[in-house]
Amino acid sequence: MGEVTTGAVRFDRAARETQTIAGGPRYAPLRLDEVSPEGQEQVDAIRAAFQIPESRPFPDVSLITLRHPGMFKGQMVLGIELAAKGTIPGRERELMILRLALLARAPFEWCEHVDIGKAFGITSEEIERVIAGSSAPGWTEHESAMLRAVEELVADHCIGDSTWTILAASWDEKQMLELPMLVGAYLMTAMQQNSLKIQPKGGFDYR
Repeated sequence: MGEVTTGAVRFDRAARETQTIAGGPRYAPLRLDEVSPEGQEQVDAIRAAFQIPESRPFPDVSLITLRHPGMFKGQMVLGIELAAKGTIPGRERELMILRLALLARAPFEWCEHVDIGKAFGITSEEIERVIAGSSAPGWTEHESAMLRAVEELVADHCIGDSTWTILAASWDEKQMLELPMLVGAYLMTAMQQNSLKIQPKGGFDYR
């Protein structure tokens, strides 16, 4: 796929890869024996929160951002609260993150969450619909509103009244409070990963 349309956003994939991937990453991942004691506390907390066994290599993206262990800790506290402890169901969360990653034109975030989303039951057909956006046929009213909330937050930094009303009919107060924080947190992460030129597995594959 070359040029991609994402609602009001159009971009050229090859040009975006050159901007956000080529020549990266801008910093090398630390070795685990180079991680500071403060950083090691976060490594242990993440393994516990997401049930990551010691035998599984720690992600390079985390070993890069652990160069700033205090900042990394802040990111992970929010990330664990939204993902490992979040009240929005995993499948719905991942659909919204995928839409956000595409709108942010974030190769690493998109590829990572395609894999995560599939683990939560998101199908290849639904990934195609995420690319098409909230108005694509096939979404339920609630699902369409979820994706539209992401689009509205990115475009206007505010969820519109009609979108809010639809979501609030199904979600409770905690879920509604999480929604803008979820989008904001993953947008922040996308900006960081794009700027660090974090390398996605297998290139910028939209599927």
